[in-house]
Amino acid sequence: MEQEINEQQALQKLMALCARAEHSSGEMLDKMRRWKLDEPVQASIMERLVSEHYVDDERYARAFVNDKITYNQWGRRRIDQALWQKGIDQDLRKKVLDEVDDETYLAVLRPLLKAKARTVKASSDYEHTMKLARFALGRGFSYDLVRRCLPDAEDMECD
Repeated sequence: MEQEINEQQALQKLMALCARAEHSSGEMLDKMRRWKLDEPVQASIMERLVSEHYVDDERYARAFVNDKITYNQWGRRRIDQALWQKGIDQDLRKKVLDEVDDETYLAVLRPLLKAKARTVKASSDYEHTMKLARFALGRGFSYDLVRRCLPDAEDMECD
């Protein structure tokens, strides 16, 4: 466990951390709680981090959503859950996720399902389709998007 640190040391550490990568206010508060800083001190540090633009939850959420769609190939629901775990406000999560159109998700889902379809073993077309649907739902894609990509599962083309 880390030793206890004072307000100035905590501020310096958090500024350095935020200068290297995007972080949410929830992550910063969690760190300060682990350092056993008092709540008024935490509030004062957060106010400074926000006012000096080290922490911006909206900027963080946009970057997070973009990265999770592009690199992790996650759907809306899984991203929303991850943002919730990071302490991002529900209204902000909804706003940022609503900015991403269905075509962006479909552009990720199509090749993902095509690749998965080659490796799924099933005794019937129905079972094959259900396994693919379960896979896509597990990645956080909505049922509507999955249905658009798996109407009959014949050649894996999405509408």
